[in-house]
Amino acid sequence: MRYGVEVKEANELLDKVSRYLPDDAVAQIEQAYLYADECHDGQVRKSGEPYIIHPLQAAAFLADLNLDCHTICAALLHDVIEDCAVTFDDIEKAFGREVAKMVDGVTKLTRMDYRLPGAEFNTVDPSDDPDKLHAESLRKMLVAMAEDIRVVLIKLADRLHNMKTLDALPPAKRKIIAQETLDIYSPLAHRLGIWEIKWQLDDLAFRHLNEDRYREISRMLAVRRAEREEYVEQLCQRLREMLAEADLQVEVYGRPKGIYSIYNKMQKYAAQGDELRDILDLYAVRVIVDSETDCYRALGIVHQVWSPIPGQFDDYVANPKENMYQALHTTVICQAGQPLEVQIKTTEMHQVSEYGVAAHWRYKEGRANDLKFEEKMTWLRQLLEWQRDAAETEDFIESVQQDIFRDQVFVYTPKGEIVELAAGCTPVDFAYKIHTDLGHHCMGGKVNGRLVSLDTPLQNGDTVEIMTTKANRGPSLDWLNPNLGYVKSASARQKVRQWFNHQARGSNIERGRDKLRKELRLLNLKLDDSEILNLVRFETMDDFLLNLGSGGLTDGQLAHRLSQAARQEPEFPLPKPNLPLSSPSSGISVLGVGDLLSRIARCCNPIPGDEISGFVTRTRGVTVHKKDCISLINEDEPERIVHVSWGEAKELYPVRVCIDAYDRVGLLRDVTVRVSEERVNIASVVTQEKSDGTVIMELTLHTTGLEQLGQLFAKLEGVKGVTSVTRAHTPTAVKV
Repeated sequence: MRYGVEVKEANELLDKVSRYLPDDAVAQIEQAYLYADECHDGQVRKSGEPYIIHPLQAAAFLADLNLDCHTICAALLHDVIEDCAVTFDDIEKAFGREVAKMVDGVTKLTRMDYRLPGAEFNTVDPSDDPDKLHAESLRKMLVAMAEDIRVVLIKLADRLHNMKTLDALPPAKRKIIAQETLDIYSPLAHRLGIWEIKWQLDDLAFRHLNEDRYREISRMLAVRRAEREEYVEQLCQRLREMLAEADLQVEVYGRPKGIYSIYNKMQKYAAQGDELRDILDLYAVRVIVDSETDCYRALGIVHQVWSPIPGQFDDYVANPKENMYQALHTTVICQAGQPLEVQIKTTEMHQVSEYGVAAHWRYKEGRANDLKFEEKMTWLRQLLEWQRDAAETEDFIESVQQDIFRDQVFVYTPKGEIVELAAGCTPVDFAYKIHTDLGHHCMGGKVNGRLVSLDTPLQNGDTVEIMTTKANRGPSLDWLNPNLGYVKSASARQKVRQWFNHQARGSNIERGRDKLRKELRLLNLKLDDSEILNLVRFETMDDFLLNLGSGGLTDGQLAHRLSQAARQEPEFPLPKPNLPLSSPSSGISVLGVGDLLSRIARCCNPIPGDEISGFVTRTRGVTVHKKDCISLINEDEPERIVHVSWGEAKELYPVRVCIDAYDRVGLLRDVTVRVSEERVNIASVVTQEKSDGTVIMELTLHTTGLEQLGQLFAKLEGVKGVTSVTRAHTPTAVKV
């Protein structure tokens, strides 16, 4: 063991756990510390402190919550897979599978591949999208959390210490991490009811994202801090005396408000034209009592002492929040007309309000079955359902952020059961929340007994009834239009998409098959299924055809991928010309003159390799001369001489294309315009009229390859009257 600040931190951790864990558990935690200390030996954080301080701090925070031995061990080891030459199997062998699974749950995806014997770490492909890797990492952590809630407790403790030491990182990286904390980890702490972590994460992130506003609010609060604290203490003392007279054993103290919370209140009040002094819960106290009955008794006394503000009372004791929070909230007018928020709760409610699921984990230990806890954690099982249903990681993260991390509303079924939804959700979202089939058959909704439109946002306390149809018509496509507002939750939107995908699967596969046949015919390719799958990178033919038929793979992408096979093994090899690409009049490509017509001067006849200059004529574009041509030397208007250069030589292939179409005026013009738009030369055109009013046009084209030809076919098929475009092989190459 090394000696220094890390030893002091380790001893403090062991002192904490020894107060509530048996000796054998404390010994195991000490072994986990020694193991982590050895693994991180020589590693230093950006702040300059030994790396082992970080897992020690995370473990110490969890020890303050009295969490179990396995969780503390996993917190000490949570970075060894990511940063050290340690595998999942190593941890499982030393500390058991339970600890190893928790460590794996918080390990970042970018370094989670296990080390092969005798090899260095297998890292992910550096060409992978960092945003996608990050999303995959979040998905992995959230699913691991759903399987074992302690995983996210470790991750939150890890993030809290990282935020406290964020100053050591560059400003740009600090902002990225701070924003992620506000978007993911703070809402997650709130959802788990861990207020002690949430407010710290909020304030730390806000300081790095908006330092000016953070300091401004800090100064505003500091100006009269002593006066405010004295005022709140006077109110607490009066409450203590009044509650003591009623024989209530209570604890009363002021509740400081977080800076980020005040900032959000200011933003909300500013939108209403109010100021900081108008924030009703800027002054707040907590009253801790022994029982639920005492909560209501204390509430009555508070309302006797001070007048309650109408509409500012919430009973979260009878109706707990989904994150298990329970308390009575009331706002009253006290001395000098100052509003005061009072929160009343029991000791256990207070522990749960501060530490949420972490506190409940302690109370849960030793209980055979806690149905209340399991009921409140149903949203965790929802994570696992979304994990199974969401094919794309982005869809899964969207579901989590929109349906779990957003503000919630609580509505009732006709039977009086509470249903939690994200704020802004509609009767359609409610129907899908109850059951998928109910959502599919939803045709109308009643809110509080009144028929409402399906895009009506639901409010707290609404009673919602869904009207269904027996017809098997399914959801409406309009529900997927975000501008119409029928569906707000990501989970409901995902179920609607799945219904349409399932219904359309057969027709999409057939449509994809037709597209494939057509493209193979256009390119004159004969490939079996295995060759096609190898080119398009799909596992099964059905998946490929479904993707093609639904538009996931475009016609242009298909042509590009199939053309790779043609380039590798051309069915009819064509001779490769050695001359450079011809312009329409000169046979030479000249660069540096934009789209101007160019031609070779007959006086000097330059050839590729000669030094050349161009002369801008009045009617025939640019004439190209040798630089030493006597015509240029004796020119009276030297400003008309421009710089030109020989273009790169390109290989062109002659292709004969047959077009069947209904004859009409302007048909040939429209075809040639489409060809010129693709910058393809037309060597010849032969047309043949038929007695049925149709015409066959045979064009000999000079193209750069199948990709250009595929794009050209798509353009020609769009010409009015064209019924088919096919390719016939030219037996010999044409010099261009």
